[in-house]
Amino acid sequence: MASKILLISDLHLEDSRPEITASLLYFLQSNEGACDALYILGDLFDVWIGDDDVSELAISVAAALKAFNDAGASIYIMHGNRDFLIGADFAQRCGAALLADPYVLQSAAGPILLLHGDQLCTDDTDYMQFRDMVRQESWQQEFLRKSLKDRSAFAQQAREQSRLATASKPESIMDVNQAEVQRLLADTGQLTMIHGHTHRPAIHDVALTGPINGQTMAKRIVLGDWHQMVWFGEISSDGVKLQHLPLQT
Repeated sequence: MASKILLISDLHLEDSRPEITASLLYFLQSNEGACDALYILGDLFDVWIGDDDVSELAISVAAALKAFNDAGASIYIMHGNRDFLIGADFAQRCGAALLADPYVLQSAAGPILLLHGDQLCTDDTDYMQFRDMVRQESWQQEFLRKSLKDRSAFAQQAREQSRLATASKPESIMDVNQAEVQRLLADTGQLTMIHGHTHRPAIHDVALTGPINGQTMAKRIVLGDWHQMVWFGEISSDGVKLQHLPLQT
């Protein structure tokens, strides 16, 4: 079997969208035993307030991922802007490992820089300030000491504030900053980047600010969200492909 790696992001699983959960289960069953690894690049869940918030949704997803892992695929979970509190306990239930952001993947298609992508949206200064706050270990520890009821109320309020803020911001602000993309590629010395977060699936050519290994152009591959379609990346010796399938109904 040829080596194959799958990548997904921004499923935003929640009880009110059972078709997305059904699509994930179908996706895993369809690829079981047929790939080497699955990389989840953030926002697997629409909200995550701690591993101790055990729900039927979390249980079913963990069981499906564990079965996928047992069939031979390594699983890696990267934090997104909605589920940055996923911890080691949940990862263990999935048979997965938590992944640093950013991360350089060594693949059959060469080295590839993986990240969720929210850190590239530097024009959205309000969000970047919020991100800096909630990614601090001290903030997370204090938050996780609160009751599940208080954590749930905070998450609900944060989602509503995010929805209102997003509605009033220009679309361009919520996309990546090209200079930040170029800076990160230069700092890491990589020529291929894969991320999610922006919900704008595409493959972009990126002009570098300076040559990397003699190359002046790089690739930025954006995974799509699962709101209307199943989007995924596939890495093999043939390169990187961006693919999509219909949701299960």
